[in-house]
Amino acid sequence: MQSYTIGQAARLLGVSPDTARRWADAGRVATHRDEAGRRLNDGRDLAAFSVELAKGGSGEEGTSHTSVRNAFPGIVTAIKLGDVAAQVEIQAGPHRLVSLLTREAVEELGLEVGVEATARVKSTNVHIDRV
Repeated sequence: MQSYTIGQAARLLGVSPDTARRWADAGRVATHRDEAGRRLNDGRDLAAFSVELAKGGSGEEGTSHTSVRNAFPGIVTAIKLGDVAAQVEIQAGPHRLVSLLTREAVEELGLEVGVEATARVKSTNVHIDRV
């Protein structure tokens, strides 16, 4: 039977290793120790838990599922709407981030000045998630 370390399980579940450890400590997912003393998740248990998570959410407020790791939570400070495109500015602590996206995306996300949002940066692209 395939077993996974806490770090491997965290990557498969899309959470941090600390979250995976907390879930194991709380008994949400079963673990056992190998001969080196490392905590491992049985593959079948981990698969069942991943299905449970997908059905009911992670139980943690404000978590999002994304491959983009450079997240800047902040507040929308300006929006310039065109017929098709839009420019959104977010102030995230000392960082001012500007993203160009479609007007439709701005409307679907309900973005407006004063709304909390997260800018996610991957390479040269800035993605915006509504909190």
